[in-house]
Amino acid sequence: MTAPLVALTDQSLGWGGRLVLTGVTLQVAAGERIALLGRSGVGKSTLLAALHDRIAGRAALVPQDHGLVGSLSVFHNIWMGVLDDFGTPRNLRTLIWPARAERARVEHVLDIVGLSGLGRRPVSQLSGGQRQRVALGRALLRGGDVVLGDEPVTALDPAQGAALLGRLTTEFATMILTLHDVDQALRVATRIIGLRQGAVVIDAAAADLSETELLALYR
Repeated sequence: MTAPLVALTDQSLGWGGRLVLTGVTLQVAAGERIALLGRSGVGKSTLLAALHDRIAGRAALVPQDHGLVGSLSVFHNIWMGVLDDFGTPRNLRTLIWPARAERARVEHVLDIVGLSGLGRRPVSQLSGGQRQRVALGRALLRGGDVVLGDEPVTALDPAQGAALLGRLTTEFATMILTLHDVDQALRVATRIIGLRQGAVVIDAAAADLSETELLALYR
């Protein structure tokens, strides 16, 4: 039997000394596309962080706050996705004078996320939607076994969001995302985990769930 990528067994999870979720037991297998659903504050981000901390293997993360450095360029923020692939001398050189091949790698990603030609622009000059696409670009450049995203397309229009979620499904074998849009979750996920009142109340294949069942999480 293949070992899961990550597993939680009867875990209590929280942050800042505040308990958010109790009795969480679940496993994530390679190849799953999981959507975490529930009301704001129910613990989706807490659960995502716990899974990220326990992932075995290379993982790319798209945090809700984007995790960008405003004073640095788009290029350098995207290149952060692969900093741990290189030593300090290489990273210092790239900070000052990126090589042509490095710029080409990033420009390819910028094309994918719709930010072509903006590699030299400081992130502080970007809109919210552009910043979100930089965070997505950083994850795409990093690559890996799994991508985890905390509302990764919430600042994008529906068409852009759908296109980039589709791109994530082709670039990563496994995906775990918190989402706020039930229809979006049903389209992209193979499995949905629903949270309510501090616990996992739904854990089922997306094909077995209806929009009505999922909307009940928000009442």
